[in-house]
Order: sequence, then C-alpha cells, then structure tokens
Amino acid sequence: LVLLCDTEEAAVIVSGLKNTAVFVGESATFSCQLSPPGVRSAQWWLDGTPLHNNLLTEISERDGMIHTLTLNDVACHDSGTVTFRAGSLISSAKLLVKGILLLE
Repeated sequence: LVLLCDTEEAAVIVSGLKNTAVFVGESATFSCQLSPPGVRSAQWWLDGTPLHNNLLTEISERDGMIHTLTLNDVACHDSGTVTFRAGSLISSAKLLVKGILLLE
C-alpha cells in the first residue's frame, strides 16, 4: 500500500537579503536562500522596478534554493531598496552606492 500526499511543503526563507554598501563602479550582490528547493516565480525588484537578466544585472539560481542578484557597474542612482519575491515570500534590503570624492 502506497500513500501519496498531495500537500506541498510550504516554502520558507532560510536566509534573506542583507543591506549592502559599495562604491560607484563596483558590483553589489544579494542572495536569498529558500527551502525547499524548486520555488517557482522568483522575481527581483529595485525600488519597485522589475529586474531582468542583462549585461548589468545578473540573476541566477543555484540548487533550486539560492537565488542571487548581482548588479554590475553600479551608479549613485542605483541606491535604493532591493526586493526578492517568490510567491508570498518577500525579502528586502537597502543598496547604498557611495560616490568617490576626489581631492585636488
């Protein structure tokens, strides 16, 4: 006799996003770990604008659990709130891009 359960295990955030500060021109990386693996419909946002994979924005997923966002060559206007959303799960953190002061 084999019993099959239809109940899907509820996904949880194991480790959420952390506030990050970088200098202009550097890269900023945010990671969010979910459990169990295989959570679908993950989306990244910066100040309410959806982010997509391109030369400056790298979005990846490892082992179906670790979702990573890397913002390359950041500028001052990239400072804001980074949000990761997967279904009803949400994690947010602040990105602070610091300018470089040149003294003459």
